[in-house]
Amino acid sequence: MANIESAKKRNRQSAKRRVRNRDVRTRARTYVKSARTAIETDAKGAAPAVKTAARELDRAAAKGVLHKKNTARRKSRLMKQLAKAQKPS
Repeated sequence: MANIESAKKRNRQSAKRRVRNRDVRTRARTYVKSARTAIETDAKGAAPAVKTAARELDRAAAKGVLHKKNTARRKSRLMKQLAKAQKPS
């Protein structure tokens, strides 16, 4: 347990930020998961779900919850999955 006032304040700030960040991160993960499900079930109609997931990832990166390169990698993988599913076989 922290004894110094600045450490106590830092703990309070960290707790608030952790809750806020968790909400944003969970929301992004949910949209990514739904996009992946959409790609697996209906590749033709999955584009809007992927677009929404990309938007949520960008929002998380803008808020500093996810690193921008982490966001770029996740979006890239999603787009790659979508393109592969939509490619005529």
